[in-house]
Amino acid sequence: MSKRPASKLKLQYRFQPLRRASKWPVWADVGARLSLAFFLIGIVVLVHWIDRDGLIDHHDGHISFLDVVYFTMISVTTTGFGDIAPISNRSRLIEAVIVTPIRIAVLFIFVGTAYNFVLKRTWEKWRMARIQAKLTNHIVVLGFGISGSEAVRELIARGTDPSCIVVIDQSVSRIEEAEAIGCNVLQGDASNDDTLIDVQIARAQSVLVSAGRDDTSILMVLTVRHLSPKVPISVVIRAQDNELLARQAGANNVINPVSFTGLLLAGSAQGAHVADYMADLASIGGRVQLRERAVAGEEIGRSIDQLASGGRGLRIYRGGKPYGFWETEAQRLEPGDQVVEVIRCEECEASVPGG
Repeated sequence: MSKRPASKLKLQYRFQPLRRASKWPVWADVGARLSLAFFLIGIVVLVHWIDRDGLIDHHDGHISFLDVVYFTMISVTTTGFGDIAPISNRSRLIEAVIVTPIRIAVLFIFVGTAYNFVLKRTWEKWRMARIQAKLTNHIVVLGFGISGSEAVRELIARGTDPSCIVVIDQSVSRIEEAEAIGCNVLQGDASNDDTLIDVQIARAQSVLVSAGRDDTSILMVLTVRHLSPKVPISVVIRAQDNELLARQAGANNVINPVSFTGLLLAGSAQGAHVADYMADLASIGGRVQLRERAVAGEEIGRSIDQLASGGRGLRIYRGGKPYGFWETEAQRLEPGDQVVEVIRCEECEASVPGG
């Protein structure tokens, strides 16, 4: 997945095919628009019929009701053949003051209807197809509440291109917020198979789940795991009793904000700077950062204390099992190992006085 400095990010293609959906059925919306248009045309027919003495028919000199309807339609559509025309000052004033605004309104209704139900829908389907075709190795965020939005901002701050992030939420305001920072967005139910298929969940790099409710989050995890058996899933769970359920549902990482807050509080009790350092590790704004990566080729055979990056190795994962820096397994790195290390954040140090 491409990464670049956040200051150089540009908004790219975004999609929100459900957020503009009308509360009415499509047929009801079209019917309402057409009814309004024909109601306005009916007003013009009535006005012309009442003022028919101010019109002249160059064909037979007689203005019938059919002539009035005919004149109204060619007038509203701005065709204007000239066979029937207003001749009195009152008729011309009526055309200018009453008929012309109605004519403009009717044109807007027809053009707007054509745009909404033909052009825009066709355009969005085409654009959606383009975005779906390009979605690969992306990050899918299910839920854009407090935790989800903070995670997205932290990803962007760490250099992740917003166009590589897909946000799904049912709230229009949250979708607009995610769209404003450049993410791909989809308003819908993230526990629905079709919704996740639309965002190419099987080709995602990872999935972050934060629905706000543990039962909803676990259901989302189950759905994601059903559609994509191998994608890494991280989920926010607020009740400790539900952590095991989340793991059984298929989550790779279960994050409990309450437990993490407790760790910070306990750390602060053991030392004034422990909680500060833990927050440093977790945030891109800190002077140090935690990073997980695959072992580099030149590091194979070395100890975890001899990383080419210059970072401090803390743990390795080998075959899915963790080994601390003090354990024998960490004294010789092997191909396929995942290394968790602490590295310096030189950009952050430069921005801190005295750093």
